[in-house]
Amino acid sequence: MTGDTDDIIALRAALAAAEARAQVAELRASTAEIRATDAEARAASAEAQIAHLKHLIARMRQDRFGASSERGRRLLAQLELELEELETTLAEDAPENAADPAVRATAPRSNRGRQPLRADLPRERVVIPAPTQCPCCGSDRLSKLGESVTETLEVIPRQFKVIQTVREKFTCRDCESITQPPAPFHPIARGRAGPWLLSTILCDKFLQHLPLNRQSDAFAREGIDLDTSTLADWVGACTATLAPLTTLIRAHVLAAQRLHADDTTVPVLAKGRTVTGRLWNYVRDDGPFGGPAPPAVWFRYSRDRKGEHPTDHLTGWTGILQSDAYAGYNTLAKPGRQPAPVVSAGCWAHGRRGLFKIAERDKAPLAIEAVGRIDAIFQAERTINGTPPEHRLAVRQTDIAPLVDDLFDWMRECCRRMSSKNPVTHAMNYFLRRADTFTRFLTDGRICLTNNAAERALRGIALGRKAWLFAGSDRGGERAAAMYSLIVTARLNDVDPHAWLADVLARINDIPNPRLHELLPWHWKAHQQVHNTIAA
Repeated sequence: MTGDTDDIIALRAALAAAEARAQVAELRASTAEIRATDAEARAASAEAQIAHLKHLIARMRQDRFGASSERGRRLLAQLELELEELETTLAEDAPENAADPAVRATAPRSNRGRQPLRADLPRERVVIPAPTQCPCCGSDRLSKLGESVTETLEVIPRQFKVIQTVREKFTCRDCESITQPPAPFHPIARGRAGPWLLSTILCDKFLQHLPLNRQSDAFAREGIDLDTSTLADWVGACTATLAPLTTLIRAHVLAAQRLHADDTTVPVLAKGRTVTGRLWNYVRDDGPFGGPAPPAVWFRYSRDRKGEHPTDHLTGWTGILQSDAYAGYNTLAKPGRQPAPVVSAGCWAHGRRGLFKIAERDKAPLAIEAVGRIDAIFQAERTINGTPPEHRLAVRQTDIAPLVDDLFDWMRECCRRMSSKNPVTHAMNYFLRRADTFTRFLTDGRICLTNNAAERALRGIALGRKAWLFAGSDRGGERAAAMYSLIVTARLNDVDPHAWLADVLARINDIPNPRLHELLPWHWKAHQQVHNTIAA
């Protein structure tokens, strides 16, 4: 009996243990299911927010004359940062990345429309060794049925190398003279830096806004000793080497019959403090009226914002100048100017901006209606963008001129009924006091509705100020103006500044002056396309 009793007790204990394990397993499964459900709910909510943000960002980027013109780049950057944080959080909280194996096991396979990797990227095959025997029956008679390929994008750290250029010497046994091939030209006179290295330094400084001291630190982490003074010497030498191209870009810009003009602040170091300098830009962009000339931008630097600077920059030039209402441009339009007065054209985006801010902040009905009327003009103007001047002028006379006339008549009537101190009156008077410049686009198909081309060209400088903080001197400002002329012009022509500058620095000292124009971005781009076609 004692043995039977012990067996019964043991069975009961085993049964209780089994029931306890089952309950624990059920509880774990339930917990994992709850966690997975919560994770799926959070993921669904996050994905909905991500989709909404992507829609807003895409709409703001597309709407050149809408909210992005006013709240603009600051709001767009804020939305993009929010999108970045949401996507990072979603990835961190994804079930497949959970620490609990039970949660990972229940994670659904998701496909978010991942795009295939570029076909022209080099591929490296890593084949996992296949079994030599069947895991089921142990047979070694295996036949390949196919394969599954998973592609993973990887990066190879940049490599540095030293190129040794060897010039052999020979002596003549008859006359005992010594001959040797001439030394090759180097991109810069001082230093032995290759063109790709120099282009990398220039693009990191002026395109990625990475100051030279930070570049020096990055090189040191990779085992290359390049102090800041060496990099500064190379940048100055490159600016001097590339100066002929800056001159050619200036000539190309000033050959235009219509220019966009704008300026932005540049903090400049001066005797232990900073002063506010200016970078001016003059943009040639004939694309809106179907002109064949390639776009280009010419930058200039000045220590202040006196009106004498644009007068000096545009000495000898005449044509249509699109700009904001800065009074410094007025001298250019005075009667008697030689060779002829400049024709001023206003920027509707600047005028709309004041009304938009009031409509957004105060919800003023008149400001809201004014913005709506101006948007109707913008919408009509979009339909003729890129068409010849004649067609643009015809559409403007028939479709847009009535909208403009109604807008100005309505604004005059509103201003008569409002106090002169009303913010809406002030914003409307911005248009009414300059009615001749704002309506000039109705009489010339080459004129644009806005000065956005000049503002876009300044965008990189506005971003860069947060990184490099200030220019070291007036010479530094002039150097920046020269390099921005080259880099921004390359980008306007859809040319990679890094590759272009590297090729230019490698060839510029070997090309005679009459052929230097071949190195300009638009000619260089055409040459590269022909070369690629022949190679293919």
